[in-house]
Amino acid sequence: MEGIFKAYDIRGVYPQELDEKKAYRIGRAFARLLGLKELVIGHDARLSSPSLSEAFSAGALKENCQVTHAGMVSTDMVYFALGYYGYQGACMVTASHNPAEYNGFKLLKENVIPLSGDSGLPELSSLYDQIEFQPYPPPELKRRDIYQDYASHVLSFIGPDLVRPMKVVMDAGSGVAGVLARHIFSSLPQIEIIPLNFTPDGRFPAHEPNPLLPENREEIVKAVLEKKADLGIAWDGDADRCFFIDDQGEFVEGYYVTALLIEAILRKHPGEKVIFDNRLVWANLETARKNKGIPLLNRAGHSFIKARMRQENAIFGGEASGHYYFRDNFYADNGMIPALLILELLSVRGMKMSQLVQPLKSKYFISGEINIRVEDPGKLLLKVREAFSDGEASFLDGVSVEYPEWRFNLRPSQTEPLVRLNVEALNEELLKKKTSQLLELLKRG
Repeated sequence: MEGIFKAYDIRGVYPQELDEKKAYRIGRAFARLLGLKELVIGHDARLSSPSLSEAFSAGALKENCQVTHAGMVSTDMVYFALGYYGYQGACMVTASHNPAEYNGFKLLKENVIPLSGDSGLPELSSLYDQIEFQPYPPPELKRRDIYQDYASHVLSFIGPDLVRPMKVVMDAGSGVAGVLARHIFSSLPQIEIIPLNFTPDGRFPAHEPNPLLPENREEIVKAVLEKKADLGIAWDGDADRCFFIDDQGEFVEGYYVTALLIEAILRKHPGEKVIFDNRLVWANLETARKNKGIPLLNRAGHSFIKARMRQENAIFGGEASGHYYFRDNFYADNGMIPALLILELLSVRGMKMSQLVQPLKSKYFISGEINIRVEDPGKLLLKVREAFSDGEASFLDGVSVEYPEWRFNLRPSQTEPLVRLNVEALNEELLKKKTSQLLELLKRG
């Protein structure tokens, strides 16, 4: 399998690893693999995205697959178009949060089901190897503007009249989120937007479009504090994930955001099932039970979460990485619905974000995800399990070991020779002690 085929998508450096010739071959292989008669395609703000989407489309057309181009959109808008308009397949040209020199493809079949390394991408790679590039004329594509339908869809998740006036700093990271936010928040005039990097620019001049890295949050943190804003919201490059800065300028971990979204959803829909990954769990379990929901733990990864949500008919799924999934959004993740739900929750609770998250932060202390490079992840997982054999173990995703006052999850990376460690505890001193103990054991190998 060529190196551009990853666990969840196709991705590489443009043009060294991924170029228009490869995009054409991928388009042909995708249409042929699924026997598509029609698909929808969109792309992010990267400089190489228009030409790659054109090449992909030309390949699909060569297989007699009609292509509708949605233009420059977010990844979750392509998910929406696939589910809402009923296309047979979809392609989003994006490298998500990666630096400017990267690009790639997220591919989906009917019912907004993604192709992944477990299903679809290996078969696509084999077919891709059999296809040769052929020069193509500029493809004739149908065009469709989906912004208004999409805005109406995400706004249906809240009661717009419930949202109180707030001042919100929004950092689009020079991706497509700025264009999208203006469409959506024009329906919420009570929200005063302080825009950062709203003009799409595929060079990402202000910072890389990855708000998980602290250096990429410096601008929004400064603006929240200087403007005395109620909240900060930042999106990644393809705007399918959003991240929150509270009114004190503190980054809100995705773990705590998942718990808040569980509350926001279950306040409207008590008794429903909610799913979250097992890296960090206690805050989510407590919140789900307190709000009369049924909590279910699952393996991390969007294809696993989405499949389990369909199986269980769960209303919501959340991951500590900032991916949030909604049954009424075709079981897909979304970067705007969480922003709207948090604004509504802040309003109905009459609180600031720092107040809303404080009960969780002061009870459940977390290490943050720590990545350790190792030669043999499987062997190391067994060694760690033996070292903590007196704890209650689970092997849902890597190994999780639980004690009354602390727990940890250690899982291998899907794509690199790494293990990923997450620790949570009921007090900060215990968290530091146990994290250090684990790290010492892991570094000894």
